[in-house]
Amino acid sequence: MDYFHYSGDRLYCEEVALDRIAEAVGTPFYCYSERTLLRHLRAFQEAFRAVDHRICYSVKANSNLAILDALVRHGAGLDIVSGGELERAQRVGCPAERIVFSGVGKSAAEIRAALTHGVIMLNVESEAELYRVNAVAAGLGVRAPVALRINPDVNPRTHPHISTGLKRNKFGIPHGRAIALYTEASRLANVVVVGVDCHIGSQLTDLAPFIEALRRVRGLLSQLRAAGMDIRYLDVGGGLGIPYGEEDAPPSPAQLAEAILTELREEALTVILEPGRAIVGNAGVLVARVEYVKSGEEKQFIVTDAGMNDLLRPSLYNAYHGILPVVRRFDREEVTADVVGPICESGDFFARDRLLPGFQEGDLLVVRSAGAYGFSMSSNYNSRPRVAEVMVRGERFAIVRRRESVRQLLENEQLFPGEA
Repeated sequence: MDYFHYSGDRLYCEEVALDRIAEAVGTPFYCYSERTLLRHLRAFQEAFRAVDHRICYSVKANSNLAILDALVRHGAGLDIVSGGELERAQRVGCPAERIVFSGVGKSAAEIRAALTHGVIMLNVESEAELYRVNAVAAGLGVRAPVALRINPDVNPRTHPHISTGLKRNKFGIPHGRAIALYTEASRLANVVVVGVDCHIGSQLTDLAPFIEALRRVRGLLSQLRAAGMDIRYLDVGGGLGIPYGEEDAPPSPAQLAEAILTELREEALTVILEPGRAIVGNAGVLVARVEYVKSGEEKQFIVTDAGMNDLLRPSLYNAYHGILPVVRRFDREEVTADVVGPICESGDFFARDRLLPGFQEGDLLVVRSAGAYGFSMSSNYNSRPRVAEVMVRGERFAIVRRRESVRQLLENEQLFPGEA
């Protein structure tokens, strides 16, 4: 459930009309509902309340400081994948014991910063990374808490670009190599093995892959404990899907918890989860204005002031996002059209061949379910400044990221010095 709703003919975020925000901040902009965000966090917290657990929100889904601050203040930890995300976690005061550092390409500097800060654990993705962690920890005079990320070779049945648990994916350590590498880790002077990590993909809409992967990991846990290793944490990753369309019906956090906890009922572990999309996805929308309605020879185009640089998912994954008018007008006929942006690419679209309200020039529209991997994947392609981000809390709203300017884009550039 989210808190975007119509009151009369106007679309609201909580108690604030979206056209009121558009008038104040301009378009395009992202709008986030804090109430929705916290409702989704509580759903995970309640679902796993029967066991020792940590909900570590996946920062990569949306790293806006206001979002991180709201989640951390209400008990969430953070799953980070870069030094920049670590600095964001520090900026909002996330306790170190609630931070997990994941990611396949950690630099020595990032490892050093994470160990200095004292994160729960580093999820190690390769043998080479394990040795690097040991060397960095030795330089600091500490022992690095690690989990190895196991690739269970399970098909997550999602888009191939967001599948992470198959043999052909770059992530994790092959299941068949796990025992040997854990044994090696246990022998390293500046590493302490504390956990097991497994993450198979994103936007998962079926529990079966979760359970298949978990059963493979449970077998590994038994072997590690038999070898005398004290495994305290099991990081089951994230990836739970959200409903992007009316026909989507992914499992709820409660259903996920029931399935996971049934498998782990005899295990004495702290369960770590890394939900991102499931918390923030439906807590955000992209609001844009219609610039033109263009009739081509074969179809109609609704051209907006937002483009693929602002929301990449439709172009990258052919992903579905609902499109709604900010102000409903029942005197117009519906039309089948493409919703497109101003970018010089044929792949610049938000919807194709979609039956839509009869939008006209100047109308506002909303691209739904844009809170996850929307702004965080945006770019300055075509020298377009990134859009503003707005947070709504009840009857109030605030700009939580100012709109960029072209001047800002040019400040880091300079002409080649000297004569041509």
